[in-house]
Amino acid sequence: MASAKFLRSSHLHIHGGFTSALPAIPPFSHNRLTSLDQVYFSTNWSLPPLCAVSKIGFSATKDEAASSGDIEFEAPLKIVQYPDPKLRAKNKRIVSFDDNLKSLAREMFDVMYKEQKMLLEHQSQPQKSTTSIRTDGIGLSAPQVGINVQLMVFNPVGEPGEGEEIVLVNPRVSKYSKKLSIFNEGCLSFPGIYADVKRPESVKIDARDVNGNRFSFSLDGLPARVFQHEFDHLQGILFFERMTEEVLGNIREQLQALEMKYEQLTGEPSPEKIQNRRERRNAVGFGKS
Repeated sequence: MASAKFLRSSHLHIHGGFTSALPAIPPFSHNRLTSLDQVYFSTNWSLPPLCAVSKIGFSATKDEAASSGDIEFEAPLKIVQYPDPKLRAKNKRIVSFDDNLKSLAREMFDVMYKEQKMLLEHQSQPQKSTTSIRTDGIGLSAPQVGINVQLMVFNPVGEPGEGEEIVLVNPRVSKYSKKLSIFNEGCLSFPGIYADVKRPESVKIDARDVNGNRFSFSLDGLPARVFQHEFDHLQGILFFERMTEEVLGNIREQLQALEMKYEQLTGEPSPEKIQNRRERRNAVGFGKS
């Protein structure tokens, strides 16, 4: 194993195998969130070539800023399921880095871990999957709990006290790799649905931490996959929009079942219908969907 050393967050790279090679960081509390500049990594890892792109996301000053009321919440938070319109709403830029934001991040982790535990106890991954690793329950975006702000949390291990708990505020993508890979994704907002999605293997990200500090870092492998899935949520993009028409056809009935469930629970018509979605060529990479 290559030697590891301590670096500033501006030089941070996190790789797909980091959870087994890195020292564990203690889980954070309401008063202290783990900062990405505390993460160690192997200096011998390398990333695939990255494509430069315009910075994408909701971090520009022209985007609407979130008020303190936009981040207020009552515990326990609940997962918002497709086709709830909150999954499509504009997510506001966070400008207040206070204890309420830290509490929200902590509560999101708690919900994520709870959902992951329930999934492991009551469901099994489809055998046709291209991988045996679940992606639902290891990442969560704020709109998935009904709060439309630019916040995401994830831990590729999916277990409290293990792996790295990562909090990203107002993230943007500055580069992504030309090399693409297919991975069988799931999503807490689409319970029981798994399908193959093609995405870039690595990304370079600009973001803020829960204290408002700016930093840049790179991800590849599973962490990059989880980030891209959650980043899409912050832009109102759902993972089935990244699927080919053939793959989408395999889950169409499951999506329609969620639409019917929404109508039965709310007494209102579904805000969107998968049957009305026009067939098109799906593209991968940021800004192409």
